[in-house]
Amino acid sequence: MTRRRMLHAFKAAAEIGNYQDEAVLPADTDPQIYLSRNWLPQPFHLICEKDTVLSQLSGSAHVHLRDSSVNRFRMDVGDHVYVPAGTPHQIVPVEEGVTIRYQPLAAGRQGAAWYCPECGAELHRYEWQHDNDGSAVALYAEAVARFSADLDARTCGKCSAVHPEISLEPYGWTTEPA
Repeated sequence: MTRRRMLHAFKAAAEIGNYQDEAVLPADTDPQIYLSRNWLPQPFHLICEKDTVLSQLSGSAHVHLRDSSVNRFRMDVGDHVYVPAGTPHQIVPVEEGVTIRYQPLAAGRQGAAWYCPECGAELHRYEWQHDNDGSAVALYAEAVARFSADLDARTCGKCSAVHPEISLEPYGWTTEPA
């Protein structure tokens, strides 16, 4: 995968979309930095095996945390949020903004988790091995498509509520090979 240069973060961000998480540093740099321009709520809670840090370059967003003593942070320009390893977190933009994610070069496993809209119980999660050279969007799109297609995964075992299907279209994501 061709890497973007971080020298012009806002110029690079103008060319990417929601939760694209584009690597912007040389491949052997640790920690690695991933760039996204977001205007829609993240359609899942991301779980990272290792600690991660989010930083808001423009705009503002809320970071919703699960399984944590803190439920939500608001990020404005210049703010950083430390997300401990294994903590499910979801970025919900207040206004369009550019976010960077710092992750270790050997980031380990990642996953996407969904929660019941009625009772908050975890419904389902998909996991994968993080690849610094692979497309985050392809993995995210595949996880969302699998979740949306699986009625059992979307049905809460506690209260029987059904999570709605999630369309990839607003995100500009596809499960088709590029």
